[in-house]
Amino acid sequence: MATPIIEVEGLGKKYRIGADRKSYLSLRDEIARKAHGVCRRFLAGHRPVPATEDFWALRDVSFSVQQGETLGIIGRNGAGKSTLLKILSQITPPTTGRIAMRGRVASLLEVGTGFHPELTGRENVYLNGAILGMSRNEIRRKFDEIVAFAEVEKFLDTPVKRYSSGMYVRLAFAVAAHLEPEILVVDEVLAVGDTEFQGKCLARMQRVTQEGRTILFVSHNMQAVKQLCPRSILLESGGCVADGATQEIVTRYLSSKIKSHAGAIVFDNPAERPGDEHARLCAIRLYNQNNETTSRFESSRPIIVELELDILELTPDLEFGFDLMKPDGVVVLRTLATDIQDSVPLRLGRNRYRAAIPGGLLNGGSYEVAPLVALFCKKWIVRADPKVSCEVLFTHGLSKYTAYPDRWKNGLIAPMIRWNAEAAHSP
Repeated sequence: MATPIIEVEGLGKKYRIGADRKSYLSLRDEIARKAHGVCRRFLAGHRPVPATEDFWALRDVSFSVQQGETLGIIGRNGAGKSTLLKILSQITPPTTGRIAMRGRVASLLEVGTGFHPELTGRENVYLNGAILGMSRNEIRRKFDEIVAFAEVEKFLDTPVKRYSSGMYVRLAFAVAAHLEPEILVVDEVLAVGDTEFQGKCLARMQRVTQEGRTILFVSHNMQAVKQLCPRSILLESGGCVADGATQEIVTRYLSSKIKSHAGAIVFDNPAERPGDEHARLCAIRLYNQNNETTSRFESSRPIIVELELDILELTPDLEFGFDLMKPDGVVVLRTLATDIQDSVPLRLGRNRYRAAIPGGLLNGGSYEVAPLVALFCKKWIVRADPKVSCEVLFTHGLSKYTAYPDRWKNGLIAPMIRWNAEAAHSP
């Protein structure tokens, strides 16, 4: 049997929670270290020094990948997927274990990292390409192909700060997708852009595998994982609990006991609230038209989604919304608070925001609502987990389907569409 292109044995990563971070030899970190020392002396006696403890983000993970293979890596938030990819991409070192990577590695972990908002699309192609390891001649040779893939020709000499979010991520992915490494590490790139562009991304990665290159693919979209990856591994609580055919692994993942919460989830303990120094999610709730919290809805009635956020820092880049998903990870719709208005009121402290999925739109079946909080085109703050689940009973319209309440139409959605008729005259 051929030597694997990737070998991972007993891999572990330990973090020291609450411990002081060692500073780097840079002016910025030296200033930060001095300022931190002043703050600690000032606060001495005013609050206790936090206790430290060990946290294993990964523990005893082992697997191998052959050249030309596409391996899916799935698991819920906090399972260790991103930590694993960062170690394989040599962004962070492991605590224990051994890794053998036999080939040049390129990573698509944060689409758009290295883009400068004041530079034009053309300038950012060269800047981002260089950051990702491409030579100037290589970028020049692929420039037209990158621009055509991103479909931003008309705006190539416009600063990217004026791009829409879709244009931004299309250009960022186009640059990264035209690398030519032996190993490509991909984290959730199919979560950006519209359906057509996601199809292009998937086709591009399929072409990469046909060229004999290896892909490690992480996604919450189980349909994409099944389409792209013949084999997958499942991570839970930092360990690899299953390795095999993707269909079997996905089935085990979806049937695991760590499921979404029905109707509502409230984080009473501030330390457990998802988020960071900009904002934290306090609760997500689903209401019916009578303002009652519930997990069961008729398709003819609206579903009101409420996000309760603790805004810790006022920044114009803060954006939030939610994905409505099927249990297999297929996104039915995404809405952001800026879909219609340019901005929504942001106030420091606790805020509640509501949006209604209109009645007469959804098909019957099971759904999950996944909150989204982000700094626009910079980073995700809350994404995918925790999810709130609900059941929709198909009740709207006058078609024969409504005579059978336990049935539904074909398709992800079931909008009411009016038909017109007129006599057709023979020529």
